[in-house]
Amino acid sequence: MKKVISNLLQKTIQKSFNLKLTIQEIDNKIEIPPDSLMGDFAFPCFFLSSKLKKNPNEIAIKMKNEINNSSREISEIKTAGAYLNFFVNKKILAVNLIKEISKNNKKYGENNSEKGKKTSVEFPSPNTNKPLHLGHLRNIAIGESVSRILEFSGGKVFRNSLNNDRGVHICKSMVAYEKYGSNKTPESEKKKSDHFVGDYYVLFSKKEMSEENAQEMLIKWENGDKKVLALWKKMNKWALDGFKETYKKYEIKLDKEYFESEIYMKGKEFVEQGLKKGIFKKKKDGSVFIDLNNEKLGEKIVLRADGTSVYITQDLYLAKLKFDELKIDNSIYVVGNEQDYHFNVLVAILKKLKFDFADKIKHLSYGMVVLPEGRMKSREGKVVDADDLIEEIQKLAKKELISRSKLSARKLESRSLKIALASIKYFLLKTDINKDMLFNPEESIRFDGDTGPYIQYSYARANSILEKSKIKNNLNKFEIKTLHQSEIELIKKLSQFKEVVLKSRETLNPSLIAHYSYQLAQNFNEFYHSCPVVDSKEEEFRLALVKSFMQVLKNSVWLLGIDILDEM
Repeated sequence: MKKVISNLLQKTIQKSFNLKLTIQEIDNKIEIPPDSLMGDFAFPCFFLSSKLKKNPNEIAIKMKNEINNSSREISEIKTAGAYLNFFVNKKILAVNLIKEISKNNKKYGENNSEKGKKTSVEFPSPNTNKPLHLGHLRNIAIGESVSRILEFSGGKVFRNSLNNDRGVHICKSMVAYEKYGSNKTPESEKKKSDHFVGDYYVLFSKKEMSEENAQEMLIKWENGDKKVLALWKKMNKWALDGFKETYKKYEIKLDKEYFESEIYMKGKEFVEQGLKKGIFKKKKDGSVFIDLNNEKLGEKIVLRADGTSVYITQDLYLAKLKFDELKIDNSIYVVGNEQDYHFNVLVAILKKLKFDFADKIKHLSYGMVVLPEGRMKSREGKVVDADDLIEEIQKLAKKELISRSKLSARKLESRSLKIALASIKYFLLKTDINKDMLFNPEESIRFDGDTGPYIQYSYARANSILEKSKIKNNLNKFEIKTLHQSEIELIKKLSQFKEVVLKSRETLNPSLIAHYSYQLAQNFNEFYHSCPVVDSKEEEFRLALVKSFMQVLKNSVWLLGIDILDEM
């Protein structure tokens, strides 16, 4: 319906004022009034006033007189000062919308705003010295959702991860294992392999072991010491095998994985080339740095005095590798906001190195996840491990399901996991990605309120209506006699899905989709309580409306990486 109004406005502005505006320019100005009594859409004429040198109120009146009765889809147009307020013909909107949703099904809401574009989305890029934790789950939820939003918008996405599998932090786990491991294995200790590795990272700090020992081991690693390399390969495999299990349970598939250990030397070559060009400089102690004071980023070390590399070293090479290898148009890094400086430096250095793709790199910065007791600290073991959290919330889901109905062990396991994942993903995505958030497991699993299970339950409730009805086919053949207010609100919310998808793609912010999904579920439940469906006089129309709701909600939560359930 917004498209209809945009086209009307474009034609009217050109006819009345001989001014040509694009549909996009007009779309960007159209608003949804805070109160439905003010209209369904509003168009402010202030910006036209500056272009036409006319009073905005007079412009609004002239446009109203020109448009009036020119479209069946618009029931009424009113002016309120400089605003044109459009009231949509709800019956026509309902018929057209339901037909469109039915025709497109899972493709409803798709757009071509990313058509022809290839984008790399990097996440979760963990360190191989400890298991994935709650912060990684937010990272993965955002990365996967953004990937789906871009794909839904017609783009091609390469999901990739950089495994940070070398460096001082990795050597800390190795040093601790070498001293206290006594040839223990994950199997001998009956522990998930990445958790086993993480125990030694925590032990390094608890035993207050020397940072120098870890640095010495890193130098041996880079010099090819056979004993150190053998230990590294063993512990690295344990970590990576554990990650794969978590990825599978959390339902993500990566297209490509990079490894710091395989590219860091190329990064050092990059620095050597920059050194010859005078872009990088050497200090007296032998370390290599770049002066970014003009960019207000200070000096950045790119090689330590002992010749070992830092994160930025391989990131410089990997940035170029992605554009060369994947033939991408854009590169998105999903990384927490504590790394804002790092990515500002990365882009600044790439610009100094004269790489055109530097402007096509985006750091999708997001806020930290905070626990009720404060911020997580991996070194102290004060983290919520991803596996433990999923298991804990799945137990809560099982308890709720058992209280509601009797399920087979297989169904209980499958359904409780889907509910647990919906709880976690939705809770992590509903907060604006730019903000820090407080994660509360008990709140996330609730079957009522602003939660993933509430949205899943709403879909299951709608599905139960379809199952109870004797009308199974021809849901597009219906007549609308009157519309209840709850039906109108549900229809309007369904019609907003396309706009929400576009906005979420523009901002790369999945929270917009999350909020929409919850609001849509709320509108449906208000309709459910207000309007009987089965055996009512309006059964055919209301069934079609229920089916449309189910399809749009399914499409919406798919963008969040959440599975829907036919029954709860």
